[in-house]
Amino acid sequence: MLVHLSIKNYALIQSLEIDPFTKLNIITGETGAGKSIMLGAVGLLLGKRADTKALLNDSEKCIIEGTFNVSDYKLSQLFDEKGLDYEEETIIRREITPSGKSRAFINDTPVTLDILRLVTNRLIDVHSQHDQLLLGTGQFQLNLIDLYAKHGDLIKNYQQKFLLFTNAKKHYESLLSETSEINKEKDYNNFLLEELDKVNLVAGEQATLEEELKVLESAEEIKTKLFEASAILDNEEQSVNLQLEAINTLLNQLVRISPTYQPLQERLNSCLIELRDITDEINTAQDRIMHDPEKAAAYQEKLSGIYNLQQKHQVASVEELIVIREELSEKVLRAANLNDEIEKAEKENHRSEEEMMKHATDLSKSRQKHFEPITDAIENLLKSLGMPNAALQVSSEIGEAGRHGIDMVNLLFSANKGVAPQPLKNVASGGEFARLMFCIKYILADKTALPTIIFDEIDTGISGEIAIKMAIMMQTMAQNHQVISISHLPQFAAKGDVHFFVYKDNNAAKTISKIKVLTAEERILEIAKMIGGDNPTDSAFENARELMGIGQ
Repeated sequence: MLVHLSIKNYALIQSLEIDPFTKLNIITGETGAGKSIMLGAVGLLLGKRADTKALLNDSEKCIIEGTFNVSDYKLSQLFDEKGLDYEEETIIRREITPSGKSRAFINDTPVTLDILRLVTNRLIDVHSQHDQLLLGTGQFQLNLIDLYAKHGDLIKNYQQKFLLFTNAKKHYESLLSETSEINKEKDYNNFLLEELDKVNLVAGEQATLEEELKVLESAEEIKTKLFEASAILDNEEQSVNLQLEAINTLLNQLVRISPTYQPLQERLNSCLIELRDITDEINTAQDRIMHDPEKAAAYQEKLSGIYNLQQKHQVASVEELIVIREELSEKVLRAANLNDEIEKAEKENHRSEEEMMKHATDLSKSRQKHFEPITDAIENLLKSLGMPNAALQVSSEIGEAGRHGIDMVNLLFSANKGVAPQPLKNVASGGEFARLMFCIKYILADKTALPTIIFDEIDTGISGEIAIKMAIMMQTMAQNHQVISISHLPQFAAKGDVHFFVYKDNNAAKTISKIKVLTAEERILEIAKMIGGDNPTDSAFENARELMGIGQ
């Protein structure tokens, strides 16, 4: 329910505030005074496109703010899903800056226009001429039947089964697609895997093989160099070891003369020990080096296999080849096990489809039971509103299962005797459509917790007793729902619980729109003017009082 509406710097409105009553609010006013402007401001709260041309003062920002009591609308889960702070008194704000930037807030949290629309469409229902397009859609008509029949639980149960079926079908089709792709590559993957398995890849092996092959291929050269080094160190008369031993003997003689030479002798002795150890290792290495053509050929063959595979798979290491081998192994194993998985998925797909169709059929049968009651109820209301020959039918077909079931419905309407009912978009005139939509919302008001209902000149094409009957019906709706009606008919104005009057103020440099709540006397005068013009006669005043149910 709309508790408070504030509009600043919008079109002809400098600053306007309104506290709608909980029941029936009537808004009337001078032509062009701003009734439709107020509706445009509300449209911004509903997420409609903003335009800087709508700013009264183009150097200041426009702010539209609505305070809503949302305690009856079960919105806490929606607020949680969208990351919003839930408050029973929720404040929704829309701002337009002079530069054209538009921002929206719910309880001071910035939101996108999509989230704004999602929330405010649950709070405000604006009836306007655009509803004719909405009413002509099958989805709206299906929702109408479901609301009338109170199908909330049936739809919830069906949609749960529909979601399970959708997921099962998607999984099954994904497996079929995967099978098709795997089968295309199955033989090739097996061939690639055999190639990789044949080489018997080991992580870190390539560098070792390359090093050992290099040694094998250079065995003769290495052996010769080691032999020469050993000869220099130990085998010749003037070998390094012999010369160092001679030096060591000289230093030992000097040590006997003076201990000053002791450190030099010790260092040289250490060198001798290390050099003898090096000599032994060179000799051992020389003995170990063997010319082995067969071993070299085996290493060369394996490395050639590795190089070819690296080039083929466009990688640079054995480790990358091992990763590819594991992936291919998984694919081959997957192909072998996929048939069992597909069989299980197919069974689950059929099972979930059967469950979904059972719920879809239950929902469809219940809908069909309510076709006649809802059309009868609307026809009776239309007859009371001056359309005695109105006929309404529901044409339905069974289609493919979708989120809303298997039913495709089409409301067929005729306002005239002897004329076969036709789709709504083809036959309803403005006045006929207004009354039809009004009757639909009147019926739904008893079936569900409707949000604040705003009727924008629902009185198009009606007058006299019919207008009085519609106003009384509006009063009935307002017993359980907040109703705001923008009207130009005195019959509507007389039945409101509160009467707001929109007028132009020409006292400032620029004309602005204002609104005020009329007192009882002011209401009589305004309604008399609506009946008899700016200078109402006594008869107009009497008619005004009579419409308001005020005695003389």
